[in-house]
Amino acid sequence: MPFLNISTYRFVALDGLPALRDRLEASAAAAGLKGTLLLAREGINLFMAGQEHALRAWVAGALRAEPPFAGLPTKDSFSDTMPFRRLKVKVRNELIRMNHPTIKPQDGRAASVAPATLARWLAQGHDDDGRAVALLDTRNAFEVDAGSFEATHDWRIAKFSDFPAAFDAHRAELAGKTVVSFCTGGIRCEKAALYMRERGLPDVLQLEGGILGYFAATAGAAPGWRGECFVFDERRTVDPGLVPGDPPPCERPPAVAEPH
Repeated sequence: MPFLNISTYRFVALDGLPALRDRLEASAAAAGLKGTLLLAREGINLFMAGQEHALRAWVAGALRAEPPFAGLPTKDSFSDTMPFRRLKVKVRNELIRMNHPTIKPQDGRAASVAPATLARWLAQGHDDDGRAVALLDTRNAFEVDAGSFEATHDWRIAKFSDFPAAFDAHRAELAGKTVVSFCTGGIRCEKAALYMRERGLPDVLQLEGGILGYFAATAGAAPGWRGECFVFDERRTVDPGLVPGDPPPCERPPAVAEPH
């Protein structure tokens, strides 16, 4: 499979965004890469694809050469076709819009749970303190329809900016439980976890690395998962082995990229 696909994000305070955008766009274009790279004052989020040697060289020599992105890890998968139509490098007000300015993940990450630990909790039916675990899908409804964890809380949100109101309406469902928020790659569930803590829910974690990280860390076994994971490129979905899947019909155009 000739095309490497990567996704990654980091909440980190950035400035000089136009110049940073121009540097990364020029180097990515020179490497023949396609996909979407988003920059905001709160950090970076990207999902890109290219020939493996060119993409890995760009990550090492251009992306990680920028001090805020030193050591930035990537989630990797492969496809036999290019999943993006063009390269887009954009500056936004938020990496993923929540419209809640007090949530600043660049100032401190939400607490997280490792994939292996979550898999153990699901197998034993509770966390290590004997508390019930509530899985909370922070993705859009059409993404959940492609696949999710069993018995997850799914509030049928249409866009992530709907999450605060949905939580305020449903918070009683989570009382007394260890809440694990999750999303595709981690960016939405990290903001969601911070919001829930701000609103007074004490036992909230994000799934480290999101669904794609869970697939990779569990070597495709993905205990507790059913279906596939929607991704915002022309693959539409990937299965727990990170292989392009067999997605159900979806109204959302597959080539429209959105933060994970």
